[in-house]
Amino acid sequence: MTPLLWLLGFVVLQRLAELVYARRNARRLLAAGGVEHGRCHYPLLVALHVAWLASIAAFVPPATPPDRVLLVVFLILQVARVWIIASLGRYWTTRVVTLPGAPLVRRGPYRFMRHPNYLLIACEIAVLPLIFGAWRIALAFSIANTVLLAWRIRVENTALGPRRAAGTQRAG
Repeated sequence: MTPLLWLLGFVVLQRLAELVYARRNARRLLAAGGVEHGRCHYPLLVALHVAWLASIAAFVPPATPPDRVLLVVFLILQVARVWIIASLGRYWTTRVVTLPGAPLVRRGPYRFMRHPNYLLIACEIAVLPLIFGAWRIALAFSIANTVLLAWRIRVENTALGPRRAAGTQRAG
């Protein structure tokens, strides 16, 4: 099996495991009174990620040797992914689900920025195809991802606005 197939297999298995974890967390949050926001953009995000991986599988020759430096960068991104998911814990989902009254997570990378997961995803979408020299795939999906993430971040910021305001009032 080639490095390309190993890496694609790893990413697919990782994403499937994350979906199981995310669904479990979303069910718990919804059962506790959580509210889902921006449901209409979610299928577009899923389609983007499926098409991104399928494009790499379809258009990158399996025997293409990986760029070792970019491979290491991608592996570092996977460590950051685990850190992000662990920091959000039971609040991590692939959907925008908020639990009114719950404090915002301010640990891990969330101490430094509001949306580290989206920065990570943007990096992954660019780096994975670039490992195998597929700069056109990296560019096309980075542009599409930027458009969808701009929409999602607006949805998420609007959904979290009341919780941010409540946290500011308590801190004041």
